[in-house]
Amino acid sequence: MTLKRRDFLYLVTATVGAITAGACQASGNNVSQASPVAESPKIAQTPGPFTLPPLPYEYNALEPHIDARTMQFHHDKHHAAYVKNLNDAVSKYPQLKNITAENMLRDLSKVPEDIRTTVRNNGGGHLNHSMFWAIMTPNGGGEPTGAIATAIKQTFGSVDDFKAKFNDAGAKRFGSGWVWLVRNKAGKLEITTTANQDTPLIDGNYPIMGNDVWEHAYYLKYQNLRADYLKAWWNVVNWAEINKRYEQASA
Repeated sequence: MTLKRRDFLYLVTATVGAITAGACQASGNNVSQASPVAESPKIAQTPGPFTLPPLPYEYNALEPHIDARTMQFHHDKHHAAYVKNLNDAVSKYPQLKNITAENMLRDLSKVPEDIRTTVRNNGGGHLNHSMFWAIMTPNGGGEPTGAIATAIKQTFGSVDDFKAKFNDAGAKRFGSGWVWLVRNKAGKLEITTTANQDTPLIDGNYPIMGNDVWEHAYYLKYQNLRADYLKAWWNVVNWAEINKRYEQASA
């Protein structure tokens, strides 16, 4: 698909507006170049200072479903900005240096009030994207197997019904946000959505898998056709990693 000049300018403007001053410079200084790795990617839950995890594949590895240009902007600019902003916020409070982003987001009432919103937005953005890169893979897709496959069929009737409900929820999420499959507080699978960079952890739910429906995740390739992006995304889903997350949540 040929990107029109006005569409590219729109995305660049949106990118600049979405990240705070200095974030792009920070990402340029600190981003690790994407490179293939042999081991399974891990969720970034180590205590601060928080770091940007490298992509576990090349920028173009998910084409034609997700293009290289989008991956580069998404990882090197947007995710890097969340990491920088999170580090800037927690640096004001030495007592937070050994607390994971996950634990801060599970109980935001314990985060100092003056940085609470920053931690919610940027800590959520960091955790969400760290998961997002890990649950995608080149030559992915297909059908789930193992415990997650059984749980999906028991909850939603079939994998196809689950995908249809998941895509419908993602398409209907107004504005920016995420669509999720979570293990809720009752221990059941549930499809839900969150606004902005909110993580399901805030509500006591564990994110098994999620798809980013911010425009920066798909606009360069799909423009306003979010539904097309949601449909194509299943071709890069890493079911093995999602099954691991489900088993960890169940344990």
